[in-house]
Amino acid sequence: MTATKRAVVIGGGIGGLTAAAALHLRGLRVTVLERAPSLRPIGAAISLSPNALRALDVIGLGDEIRDLAAWQGDGGLRTPGGRWLSRSNAEAAAARFGGPLVLLHRATLIDHLAARLPGGAVRTAADALLADPGDRDRPARVRTPEGELEADLVVAADGIHSGVRATLFPDHPGPVYSGFTTWRVVIPVPGADFASHETWGRGRIWGTHPLKDGRVYAYAAAVTPAGGHAADERAELLHRYGDWHHPVPAVLAAARPEDVLRHDVHHIAEPLPAYHRGRVALVGDAAHAMPPTLGQGGNQAIEDAIVLAHHHDDLSAYTAVRLPRTTAVARQAVKVARLNLMTNRAGVVVRDAALAALSKAGPALFLRSFDGIADWRPPQPPYASRQTQVGER
Repeated sequence: MTATKRAVVIGGGIGGLTAAAALHLRGLRVTVLERAPSLRPIGAAISLSPNALRALDVIGLGDEIRDLAAWQGDGGLRTPGGRWLSRSNAEAAAARFGGPLVLLHRATLIDHLAARLPGGAVRTAADALLADPGDRDRPARVRTPEGELEADLVVAADGIHSGVRATLFPDHPGPVYSGFTTWRVVIPVPGADFASHETWGRGRIWGTHPLKDGRVYAYAAAVTPAGGHAADERAELLHRYGDWHHPVPAVLAAARPEDVLRHDVHHIAEPLPAYHRGRVALVGDAAHAMPPTLGQGGNQAIEDAIVLAHHHDDLSAYTAVRLPRTTAVARQAVKVARLNLMTNRAGVVVRDAALAALSKAGPALFLRSFDGIADWRPPQPPYASRQTQVGER
């Protein structure tokens, strides 16, 4: 009888848990090692586009997430004064890409991914180091405080500052500062009644989106030197965005200083030579961290996980499939960041005029930016997908 193969996943975020669930369905014995004391992520939302939802269909989770999430697309792009540059709607997005773009809290997605795993598969407060990547003739080894684990496959989902990546590719320069910082809040906003929108200013953006549970997810980004922090980040947001159009002031009025999360943005500018070495595969930010300007970081991690499970016996095939696609998506995210965080005043005027003209001539920029991304399909048929038809909510 052939022994059951073992996979060790380092990192219990979205990419790691999706990989664990997909590998478990493939019959591997999976252990997830998460260094944090719990799986509960820092409070923020995640946008899932049809490519990621179809990937989640493969593990039977897509429909659950569609039920829990708010559809995106009703809204568009605005100026700080409130003028609409581009309008879009959820039905048009679903028609274009074969399914909806949705938004939900990251904690909800994490909980549902973890529920796909057998009891005891996830170990929290578990630091892990790659001791040996292994090769064709020997297993990989992962060192933990409780001892070493041998594995037929190690999945490195340990984030943008991945220790595993540094071990596998010590000469790679790693992530670089993207040139801007971000703020995020998920809060109730009394009397909130508005369309989803993203607003582009000069060196600043703001986005506001309602969640299905009644709360509001808002985010902001601004060009600023790395490492900056304010004593009161809510006051900082008021200073930068307090005179922008409704509902920005209402969101800021409802937020408390402790509700605001701030993080500098980094990305991997120089692609890795491969997403595997030995018996180890990198997924998500560990492999291809990108700016959040396309909302594809988590989506690409989910894609990685499903493709990796499909090719778990041939990691060269995994790299061959994923490296070109994620490199292209990451480069597009960098280009979008340069456009929406433009600081030149004259350039902003030209940008806004061009966006308004392009919107009148064809589909909204919001939709065009996802062409070639949101229409991706996984390499294997889904286990469930009853809600991918246009018009179903």
